[in-house]
Amino acid sequence: MLEKINKHLRSSKESYKYSILLPSWNNLEYLKLCVRSIHTHSYYNPQIIVIVNEGKDGTVEWIDAKKEIDYIHVTENIGICYGLNSCRSLIKSDYVVYINDDMYVLPGWDKVLFDEVAQIDTREFILSSTMIEPTDTGNRCVVVQDFGQAINSFKEDALLKEYVDLYRNDWCGGTWPPNLVHIDVWDLVGGLSIEFSPGMYSDPDFSRKLYELGVRIFKGKGNSLVYHFGSKSTRRIKTNQGRKTFILKWGISSKSFTQNCLRMGSDCASGSRPTASTIKTKGLINLLKRIKSCF
Repeated sequence: MLEKINKHLRSSKESYKYSILLPSWNNLEYLKLCVRSIHTHSYYNPQIIVIVNEGKDGTVEWIDAKKEIDYIHVTENIGICYGLNSCRSLIKSDYVVYINDDMYVLPGWDKVLFDEVAQIDTREFILSSTMIEPTDTGNRCVVVQDFGQAINSFKEDALLKEYVDLYRNDWCGGTWPPNLVHIDVWDLVGGLSIEFSPGMYSDPDFSRKLYELGVRIFKGKGNSLVYHFGSKSTRRIKTNQGRKTFILKWGISSKSFTQNCLRMGSDCASGSRPTASTIKTKGLINLLKRIKSCF
């Protein structure tokens, strides 16, 4: 695999406030929009590292012309887990933000996250932005408002006029990208777990690893907003059986962990942290699920 990975470190600064890890798989038009929104609406100037999987749609040529953007080019799609982990040697900051290329960040999204970091007395946390999505999927962490489900129907002007009215309360269970962690935490748990390649359920697994480490701050910021078109790349891949892998690995279902332990999506008061005892809930049910996953 290593011979398929080519790294390009071109950013001119020696250090940054944070580094964005941005995977993209033949999704150039969305990538362009995402990068433009980062440059236009970020309060800080981040290091951007794009993971170009294949790049057969002109992505390699486009990104190569952007001299201040670092990138990794992989000749074959290696998925999210290997892709994000491969960025480690390029990172020039103390904080890592993982974001998807089908997202459009809104003004001040990163300042809100770092204002929260300034109030936290530990490096052991994970913070998420809040996604605005065009359809209701039942995800309690998102705001539902349709500003277009694709590039050609994107209502950018309307979004920029109305997004402030879509602020919500901070919520518990920050896991989804965009998410922010300290580089020391990323290193200590070893980034994403490759047994979840190409990536399904790698997000809750990462949070579960943080929980094992002792992290108790899992928080979504209700006024750090991004628009999410909705999994434009994951619809094209052959998905892994992440649900079963999670149960076999941790002895608890992802749903039980995120709902009963992290209280994902519920309003999160300042300083609210889940307790270690909550991870033991519904033990018999999870044991049966673990046995079932073996077949």
